Amino acid sequence: MSTFNYNNKTVLVTGGGSGIGEALSTQFALNGANVHILDHNLEMAQKVVQQITSEGYNAKAHSCDVSNQKEVKSIIDAIAKEQELHILINNAGIAHVGNIEHTTEEDLDRLYNVNIKGVYNCISAVIPHMKQFGGIILNMASVASSVGITDRFAYSMTKGAVLTMTYSIAKDYINYNIRCNSISPARVHTPFVDNFIKKNYPGQEDEMFDKLSKSQPIGRMGQPKEIAALALFLCSDEATFITGTDFPIDGGFIKLNN
Repeated sequence: MSTFNYNNKTVLVTGGGSGIGEALSTQFALNGANVHILDHNLEMAQKVVQQITSEGYNAKAHSCDVSNQKEVKSIIDAIAKEQELHILINNAGIAHVGNIEHTTEEDLDRLYNVNIKGVYNCISAVIPHMKQFGGIILNMASVASSVGITDRFAYSMTKGAVLTMTYSIAKDYINYNIRCNSISPARVHTPFVDNFIKKNYPGQEDEMFDKLSKSQPIGRMGQPKEIAALALFLCSDEATFITGTDFPIDGGFIKLNN
């Protein structure tokens, strides 16, 4: 993987204890960053931290419910007292399968609280600190924010909000030297995907994995490290001219599925 200089840079990664988040946390640390993982599952976050620190790099885990504004602000303010905040990666998110008839009010609230309010909470907590010195915010959107996907009503709604929040933040804070972009992955092979298939398609795991893989024209799912590689570039000094932009990383899903 390409290397970038993140020495003395502080990077906050929400949901950094597994899947794409784990790859983000690991790759930024390996490139010299001081990584802070904010995750509701402290045990998983600590495992990632242990892997990183065992190789001589810097990372710390924080138990954090991104939907809880007071908790988020307390953790981020405490980190900011110790070191300048350079980069926030809003990666934490949850999914739901179902059209509007199979989406309860509870489902909608649950996804809103994590996928939308969680992003809002984290951005609102870092902005006062970043306004002093500048900074970078990278949001994890989805191809579901740009195209219609069957049975993803609530999830698509939340990722559409993440996309437009990205544009708003980029516009409102460009004069403070704060850049804000988003990444829109298609299906990425993570433990979440494996568990989803196992839960919803028992006995058909191989068939469904193949079907979901082939929904990308390139013929496979993405890998977490590929998402991390794009993030490494977008948050680097080599990308200072990029803001207010969404980057699909989708194996041709948006443009070539016709």
